Amino acid sequence: MADYVYVLLLFAVQVLANSDDSFLPKVKTVFSSGNSSVPIVLWWTGSLFPHFQGDSATINCGRGSCLATKDKGKLQNPMTRGIIFYGTDFRADESPLPRQPHHEWALLHEESPMNNYILSHNPTMRMFNHTATFRRESDFPLTSLPIQSLDHLTARKPVPLTEKNRLRDSEGLASVLYVQSHCNVASDRDRYVKELMKYIKIDSYGECLNNKKLPNEELEDTLTMHHPDFLTFISRYKFHLAFENAICDDYMTEKLFRPLHVGSVPIYWGSSKARDWMPNDQSIIMMEDFESPQKLAEFITAVDQDDEEYLKYLKFKEEGVTNQFLIDHMMNRMWHDDEVGNGDFITSFECYVCDKVNERMEAESRHNEDPTFPSPVPHFGSYNHMGCPAPDVSYGDRSDVSVTEDFYMWPEDFWQSFEQAMALQQMIKVGEKDASKLFDYMREMRKKKRH
Repeated sequence: MADYVYVLLLFAVQVLANSDDSFLPKVKTVFSSGNSSVPIVLWWTGSLFPHFQGDSATINCGRGSCLATKDKGKLQNPMTRGIIFYGTDFRADESPLPRQPHHEWALLHEESPMNNYILSHNPTMRMFNHTATFRRESDFPLTSLPIQSLDHLTARKPVPLTEKNRLRDSEGLASVLYVQSHCNVASDRDRYVKELMKYIKIDSYGECLNNKKLPNEELEDTLTMHHPDFLTFISRYKFHLAFENAICDDYMTEKLFRPLHVGSVPIYWGSSKARDWMPNDQSIIMMEDFESPQKLAEFITAVDQDDEEYLKYLKFKEEGVTNQFLIDHMMNRMWHDDEVGNGDFITSFECYVCDKVNERMEAESRHNEDPTFPSPVPHFGSYNHMGCPAPDVSYGDRSDVSVTEDFYMWPEDFWQSFEQAMALQQMIKVGEKDASKLFDYMREMRKKKRH
C-alpha cells in the first residue's frame, strides 16, 4: 500500500509540473567567438553520427550552414547551439551539464517507449527544444517511418482466398498467426494471447507461446523478418496478431504494416489511434474494440467463415489507399526514405535542428541591433510529444498477477524513470555541473518526500 501511495504522489507531482518551466535556463544573447563562424550541432549520441568521414562535417541546410560533430570536446565552444540525443541512449546521469542558456536540446526517438521510460514523462519532454518521435504531435513526426510508401501497402497481391481457405481446411493451418521472440515485454501481450488461444486456433512461431515450428532453419533467423521467403510464408495466413511491445499513441511498427503489405488482416493492439494511419476505413481489427479475448475470438471466427466479409478488409489492395490523411502525410512528411546521408530521417532532422538554431541566432542578432525587435523565446516540447502511459497487464486485473512475475519490472522502471526526470530537472534549475550526481539528488528528493 505504501508503494501505491508513493506512485500517486509521484503522479501528482508530475501533474503539477506540467506547465512549470522555471527550471529551464532563461534566454540570453550569445555572441560568436572562436574560429567557427557557423553554429555547431553536437551529436551527444555519437554512434548515430550520420557522416562517415571524421568526427565533424559542414552541413548546408535551408536557413544556413552548421558544423555537425560528435566531438564532445566542443560542448564548451560558445558556437555550440544544438545538442542531439538519441532517445534509447539518453541517460540523465550523462547529460551535458551545466545546461547553458543557448543550448537547444533535440530528441530523436522512433523506437519503443519501453527502451527508455524517462522519455514518457512530462518533466523530461519539457527539457527538449526540438523533438522527432513516433508521436504526430512532435516537431518532426516519425509516425509513418514503418511505411516505405503507399505503393508498398498496395502493390503486393494477397494469396487468393480460395488458397487460404484450402490451407486452413486441408493443410491444418490456423487462420491466425502469431510470431514473437521478444517475450515479457512492457505491453504484457503474451498474457492476452494466451487467453485468446483458449477460444481460437493460433499458430505461434518464435519463442513466445511457441506451438509450431517454422519449416526450415533459415526462417527461424529473426533477420529474415523482411526476407522474401518469410513474407511468402506468413502471407498464407488470413489474420496476423500484431501486438506492440509497448502501448502509446502513434507508436506503430512493422508488426502492423507487414500484414498489410503481404495481404493479411492485422488484429492490432498498440496505438489506439492506429486507424488514422490505415489505407482505408476497413483494413484492421482493433483488439481494444472487444470487451474480452473470447469476444474477439468470436468476431475473428465470424469474419473467417464469411468470405465476402473477409475480402472487405483487403479491398484496399485493389482500390488503392483512400485515407486522405495518410495520403497527405506521406506526400508532406519531412524526410525521404533514402539511404543514410541522402534525405533520410536522421540527416533531415539534423538539418531541422540546424535551421532552428540559425533561426534563433538571426533573431538574437536583430534584437541586439534593434532592442524593439522581440528577443526570441525558445520552443520546448511537451508531454504529447512522446508521453506514454504506465505499463499495465494486458488481460485481467493486476491484483491477480503474482508479484514474482517479470511484468512488475516495467511499472517499476516507469516510475523510477519519473524520479530521474524530476531529479534532472532540479539539477538543471540549480546549475549543477556534474550529471553523475543524479542519484544523490534522487536520494534527497526521497528524504524530503518522507518528511
